Amino acid sequence: MANTSYDLHNPTIETLLNRRSIRAFADEAIPDDVVDTLESVAQHAASSQYLNDWSAIRISDSKTAAKLAEIGKQPYIAQAPLLYVFVLDEHRNAQIAAAKGVDVDSDAFTLNGSYRFSQAQNDAVLALHAMETAAYSLGLGCVILGSLLNDVDALIDVLKLPKYTYPVLGLAIGKPAQEPALKPRMPKSVQFFENEYPQSFDDVLTTIADFDADVHQYYDLRNTERPVDAFSDQIAKNAVADMTGRTVGEPAARQGFRLDR
Repeated sequence: MANTSYDLHNPTIETLLNRRSIRAFADEAIPDDVVDTLESVAQHAASSQYLNDWSAIRISDSKTAAKLAEIGKQPYIAQAPLLYVFVLDEHRNAQIAAAKGVDVDSDAFTLNGSYRFSQAQNDAVLALHAMETAAYSLGLGCVILGSLLNDVDALIDVLKLPKYTYPVLGLAIGKPAQEPALKPRMPKSVQFFENEYPQSFDDVLTTIADFDADVHQYYDLRNTERPVDAFSDQIAKNAVADMTGRTVGEPAARQGFRLDR
């Protein structure tokens, strides 16, 4: 049986291995054919049960972009030539089901349950990642905007999101106007496990201590005057961070989801 030869340095792998967040963009519009291609790539991502239960809102209005930048507390959001918010979307499927005679206001309706909420969120992330990778392959830069979830209710209001939808992540795209260093990645031994999760964490913590030193040597372009905090320190800080306004349960319930079932 002949051995298969793999090109481990093909353009796709190189694009993914060199991925970095870009937060400064050239003042240059993205051509329409590029936008169309990026959106088509997103549509070709995997979809749970082929329900296609995500949507993406392209932000072309400068006032709306400014509102999103205010919500995210990041001015560069409003400066991105191409800006999307990806949304888990069971509203469209509810409308389709209703047209087929399904009572979407009854307990028999399950597209608003926790399983579909989770799977639709996964679908939205997969679509966003496909678009992001395609953009990088074209020489563009991106930054994923989890910061838009700082105020979910405000975001829902700005985007006029209907019942059975929920914002997942934003994506800003443009021609890079900066070249940040690659951020250190964890050693594989503390993130990839064989057959089961490790029952003892002593070796993992020892390896993380070495990783801390690598992270501390990294300088983020958002603050070039000081090194980034060690990874363990970042985790400890976030472990007790105030999550007021960032919980999912209440805003999801207001959008019609029942995460208790």
